[in-house]
Amino acid sequence: MGTGNSRRRLALAACALSGSLVAGATTFGAASAESATSAASVSAAQETTLRVKMSGSGVDTLNPFLAFFNGALDIFGSIYPTLNSLDENGRPGPYLAESWTPSEDKLTWTFKLRDGLKWSDGKPITAEDAAWTLNLIMTDTVAGTANGSLVGNFESVTAPDPATLVIKTKAPQANVVYVSIPISGIPIVPKHVWEPRAKNLKDAKNDTFPVVGYGPWTLTDYKPEQYAKFDANKDFVLGRPGFDHMIQQSFKSTDAAVAALRSGQLDYINAVNPTQFKALRADKSLLTAQEVGNGWTGVEVNHNARTRTGKKIGTGHPALGDPVLRRAISLATDRKTLVTKVLDGMGVVGSGYLPPAWPQWSWKPAAGQETPFDLAQAGKILDDAGYTKGADGVRVDPKSGRPLELRLGIHSDDTIDAGISTYLKGWLETIGIKLKIQTLSMSALNSDLAKGDWDLLMDGWTTGPDPTYLLGIQTCATLPKDDGTGGNTDAFFCDEAYDELFKKQLTTFDQDERAKVVAEMQDILYKADVDQIHFYANTLDVARTDTVTGLITGQPDAQGMYPAQTAFWSYLKAAPPAAKPAAASAGEDSGGGRLWIGAGVLLLALVGGGIVLRRRSGAGDRE
Repeated sequence: MGTGNSRRRLALAACALSGSLVAGATTFGAASAESATSAASVSAAQETTLRVKMSGSGVDTLNPFLAFFNGALDIFGSIYPTLNSLDENGRPGPYLAESWTPSEDKLTWTFKLRDGLKWSDGKPITAEDAAWTLNLIMTDTVAGTANGSLVGNFESVTAPDPATLVIKTKAPQANVVYVSIPISGIPIVPKHVWEPRAKNLKDAKNDTFPVVGYGPWTLTDYKPEQYAKFDANKDFVLGRPGFDHMIQQSFKSTDAAVAALRSGQLDYINAVNPTQFKALRADKSLLTAQEVGNGWTGVEVNHNARTRTGKKIGTGHPALGDPVLRRAISLATDRKTLVTKVLDGMGVVGSGYLPPAWPQWSWKPAAGQETPFDLAQAGKILDDAGYTKGADGVRVDPKSGRPLELRLGIHSDDTIDAGISTYLKGWLETIGIKLKIQTLSMSALNSDLAKGDWDLLMDGWTTGPDPTYLLGIQTCATLPKDDGTGGNTDAFFCDEAYDELFKKQLTTFDQDERAKVVAEMQDILYKADVDQIHFYANTLDVARTDTVTGLITGQPDAQGMYPAQTAFWSYLKAAPPAAKPAAASAGEDSGGGRLWIGAGVLLLALVGGGIVLRRRSGAGDRE
């Protein structure tokens, strides 16, 4: 689904699921002909399976301490609990915790946990599991790889008794109740399973099935770049899922996924491309819905790849450290054309670091401060800075003597990346910069990023109403250590003034004042030209109306745009058509499909720190 702070734009995951699995998806393992008349097989045939396209990022790892691909986060949100959920108005709601109370000085938060919940292996879930999880992330660099920024202000976490968790912070923190929520927050893991793994956490694969956890679903099988299988937790505390089983299936391309949807082998696809969406919208048997953009797509610039100690790493072109060159690249990018031509108008021109789905944080540069599309100005500032053109028309870096020949990494099988790169190549060559397009897999792109072995990368992140995580990946603390571990940096950005503002926004409870601080941070990022935001694409969803209802939550606005969705509620509330929730109400999407809004509506209301939803995205949502 669309929400979360996602890491790197979901390059489409690899292999499609085998035909035998797809064909058997409806009943999830029908009995053989010999046993078809048995009571067991009759029961199995009556069971239902929700079949959805896996997030285009795929799954980087099943280790919840290390993962940041959307595909992995969707899985963790399904199989691991969190302290809080969200109620139907977007406010912090109960999950493991029944209640939470801050002290008067807001430095101590006391969570009262439910009694009687059990991990899938039958052992009790206690506050000690939560305390152990959070303390490990706070004290172990490897454990903090994915979520360390969310607990950076925590002083201590204790469990005085099995039903009480106490979190003390160094300074008042505005979003404590959003630090551990499904998908985008910190999943709580069973201490008895993970404590033995903590000694060598970076190599813990978590691939023994069924995975011990607690959530609406239990992960029963997973094949990399193929599929993930789940069984419903029929005793889930927030309500039993509407389907008995779920399969998240990976595809080589969205074209293959669309074909599976049309043939009835899939029930739902999140994030098709604009061309596919327009074609599918004409099919009255399909539900089509557009979500307001909850993420950005743009280019990262390797301006100064280094470790936390300042050690230079990677093979980035040294000229990219010059803000003049980065400014020229931004001036040579026509964002309006990208929205019109690449997105077919289904998106918004980009500027600020936080997307329009969350207007409370949305930011634009002041009048007269916007970066225009101006090839002449881009050429002039390069001339003035001494970047002269050679006989071949390619400029030369006056300091290193190297020609401005830059590598642009794009996601393989990503039509949007491919479309953008074609335009960029032409524009940059006009101003004397030669661009070499490199199509890479999701894993290769992220491997290159961590090593600094790149010049420019197509990238994107999605986020939810609380901006803490996404802002946090631009802090100095996310740079890698000298041994290559511990980093979750976006583009090796590190700025002391930005870091101070990051701390300030985290401890500002007044949301208007917090928004001002966040705006200052976005202004710094905008002027640095390290993350050049091209656009905020609408998320385009399609589902079969004959096999599933309740997937799309919330109400559309006047333009027919739905709020950003979250897989946790959508997959929990989804049900076969004959089992529509009693409280459901029907709505119309812009394509005319009937839209059933289940009882678990997720609205955009925001209180306190907001939702932390984070993750890096790919073709559909994250890299």
